[in-house]
Amino acid sequence: MIAVIGGSGLTRLPELHINHRRIVRTPYGLTSSPLLFGKLGGSDIVFLARHGLSHSLAPHEINYRANIWALHSVGADSIISVASVAALSEDFEPGSLVVPDDLIDYTFNRSSTFFEGQSQAVVHIDFSFPYDNALRQAVLEHAAGHGTPVYDKAVYACIQGPRLPTRAEVRRYREDGADIIGMTGMPEAVLARELGLPYVHLCGVTGIGCFTGNGGSTDSCSVENRSAIEKIRRLLVDL
Repeated sequence: MIAVIGGSGLTRLPELHINHRRIVRTPYGLTSSPLLFGKLGGSDIVFLARHGLSHSLAPHEINYRANIWALHSVGADSIISVASVAALSEDFEPGSLVVPDDLIDYTFNRSSTFFEGQSQAVVHIDFSFPYDNALRQAVLEHAAGHGTPVYDKAVYACIQGPRLPTRAEVRRYREDGADIIGMTGMPEAVLARELGLPYVHLCGVTGIGCFTGNGGSTDSCSVENRSAIEKIRRLLVDL
């Protein structure tokens, strides 16, 4: 069963047929939303609304540990994390899709490991390749089979939020080698790795100006986001 983490708007996909929902109580508290079980095309999925069903949780307020633990506990065998990102260059046009192959974590004060406390051993996981290669290839091959262009090389920078970055910060991200920026990719990826869950990021580019102050308008970013979500919707069916 594939787990999909994304925005609440994905629950309104016409191809998503929800069979039941479940509130999962975890050792780390409640998840962002009830888990929604159903079919997306011919695939069994469990869906979790990262920001809550009413989009009430800011990126730094999300209970990432509860979310990942709950998906693992109900039998999810992989995670596709859907997210909006802003591009740091014109190489990634608004409305395009990106499956990043590496990341930089700029977040702070987020609970980012299951291995803490006196009862837990000290564990150092290998995070050299933060995204599962086999799952990435499956997503990319699926996209190619549907004729959907997807950028397969990009460094995702996860910033703290909820504020947008300053111009100097954007210059820093570029100098550090980041290609796209978002606010929710960490600690999702590392927590999934700790539990042995293959994890991949499927990102829709909302624009360049949305995060960087380069002139993009909120309206244009929304239109571009709808374009990316439509492409993601088509890819998720029968994945």
